[in-house]
Amino acid sequence: MTALAAPMTPTRWWQGRAVRRFMSHRLALVGAIMIALLALACIVGPSLLAYDMLQIDLRARFAPPLTGAHILGTDPLGRDVAARLLMAGRISLMVGVLAMVLSTIAGTLVGVVAGYRGGWVGAVLMRTVDGFLAFPPIFLVLALAALLKPTPAMIVVIIALTKWMEVARIVEAEVRSLKEREFVHASRMLGLSSAHIMFREILPNAMGPIIVAASLTVARAILLEAYISFLGYGIQPPLPSWGNMLNGAQQYLASAPWLAIIPGAAITIAVTSFNFIGDGLRDALDVRGELK
Repeated sequence: MTALAAPMTPTRWWQGRAVRRFMSHRLALVGAIMIALLALACIVGPSLLAYDMLQIDLRARFAPPLTGAHILGTDPLGRDVAARLLMAGRISLMVGVLAMVLSTIAGTLVGVVAGYRGGWVGAVLMRTVDGFLAFPPIFLVLALAALLKPTPAMIVVIIALTKWMEVARIVEAEVRSLKEREFVHASRMLGLSSAHIMFREILPNAMGPIIVAASLTVARAILLEAYISFLGYGIQPPLPSWGNMLNGAQQYLASAPWLAIIPGAAITIAVTSFNFIGDGLRDALDVRGELK
């Protein structure tokens, strides 16, 4: 029994190698640097600008980029585009990250229980997942956004409700595989509770796929928030988001194209960077490749 007192989990030894592999992934590093710079700009930038996001200057309407103190120009009301872009970045990034956290927690809980318990419990949980997946996500999001008050907090909840199922399926498959490993059998022989085995033994070994799914979920959440805000069902003015900035710019594409190009570029940079990070994490956390 002494040899079974502390079952070794198979993830410990490859953690250092995973970090090195991520650092050697050039696109992932570029993505991480871009997200860090974007987040820093959104946090610090507004306080360094000469204009507030709500400050109106009708004499400077439609000023093009690099006009005086208006680095990125102004909008139809003379508001500074740079100030609005950075404040919108705070909201869009916050929505993406918080929606990822909620959907990852919900999906992980469902996936761990379904994968470990199996039987009718697992069947009921996974059929519930399949039922949610049967609805096209965009229609589900638009329906919920039309029925509920579109505050930033509610948008986070709405997006999380459409994204947790993907995490649940990934976790369920991983847990079904891990529960047959030797360290799980050793834990059962020690008389450890099912909750302890699920969340202290199996879950840490399933973190690789969860982390990858979480990073990709941020990108999808940002894109989804932009989409529903562009359609007018998301973040409402005067509170800016990258999506509603695009919505307000669509009628000025010919006369003031920067109003659409700038927030569109911000969305592209954020989504692409998170996808690069996800690709790097997928390569770095490929446990099966290390265990062969």
